[in-house]
Amino acid sequence: MAAKKIGVLTGGGDCPGLNAVIRAVAKTCLRRGCAVVGFRDGYAGLVENRFLEITDSSVSGILDRGGTVLGTSNIANPLAYTLPPYGTPASPSDMSGRVKEVFKEHGLDALVAIGGDGSMTIALELLRRGLPVVGVPKTIDNDLAATDVTFGFDSALAVASDAVDKVHTTAESHHRVIVVETMGRYAGWIALRAGIAGGGDVILIPEIPFSPEAVCAAIDSRRKRGKRFSIVVAAEGAVNLKGEQVVAKVVEGSPEPLRLGGIGYRIGEIVEKGCGIETRVVVLGHLQRGGTPTAHDRWLATRYGVHAAELALEGRHGMMSALHGTKITEVPIEEAVRHLRRVDPLGEEVKAARSVGTSFGSPEEITGKGGSCS
Repeated sequence: MAAKKIGVLTGGGDCPGLNAVIRAVAKTCLRRGCAVVGFRDGYAGLVENRFLEITDSSVSGILDRGGTVLGTSNIANPLAYTLPPYGTPASPSDMSGRVKEVFKEHGLDALVAIGGDGSMTIALELLRRGLPVVGVPKTIDNDLAATDVTFGFDSALAVASDAVDKVHTTAESHHRVIVVETMGRYAGWIALRAGIAGGGDVILIPEIPFSPEAVCAAIDSRRKRGKRFSIVVAAEGAVNLKGEQVVAKVVEGSPEPLRLGGIGYRIGEIVEKGCGIETRVVVLGHLQRGGTPTAHDRWLATRYGVHAAELALEGRHGMMSALHGTKITEVPIEEAVRHLRRVDPLGEEVKAARSVGTSFGSPEEITGKGGSCS
């Protein structure tokens, strides 16, 4: 029997394209006689029963808006709830029973959960507890397995690529090294593609450990060839040879407590000390999450939303919309969160970057004496 009422929420960090998914889910369901309820602030709205009835007019004009009209949260895990009055970081509560009550109260046939690996993991656990859930893959990090691309990534990449383009003129004018730090958590997709698109001279990503000596060697090599400036694009999760990352802070009670950040300044110090070149650092941070979604992300988000709505309407729960090649299909949510989708260090994209002279700060790149960094 076709669904008569579904819920929708956006969980985790915001990103461009969320509203396009909400719009696509709503319009698809409403045109088939199915009511839609939006839960505010991610899973917090589902626990605390904060919601709004979504109509055709309420999603009008939101296609090109960044963020999410429903609001979101990256700390509201209903299975280990830390928000008052139900729980605290020191004493989290399992609110899955409460979620079931809210489901029943609204008469929901299914929930469309839009989010990244953290939100999809929660969706999977709710599914295992008997709740009918369908997923939509969202993250600027592009690290969700079982789909070729997540929406939000293209918009973030556009911001990062534009930033790399813009710092070239200052770096060249002042004969400096400029380090651009991108987001991406444990995957280097944003840094890799922004670095390739923007002509970055050194790209540092989590999948390829770097050494200070190799970074300096690459910059020294350019200087010896008459290149008096260099651009380094560093993913926030870049690791050194010991596998160490730079952690900005720890957020207790969050499904993802580690907040990476600060690698740009660490690399800046390495370059100034080891290469003797004036260095500046640009941390893009949440600029990559904001603003108008690209046409590609609106297009992809709409297709994901339509397919998720169809899955919910047809009672095909436990599945997540996915892009394989040019086709929108579905995969089990369990498969999507099994592992992170990361850059292949030996893959074609990395090889292409190396072929045009880009360094990844690898020790094996050093030839001859290498850099002057100690």
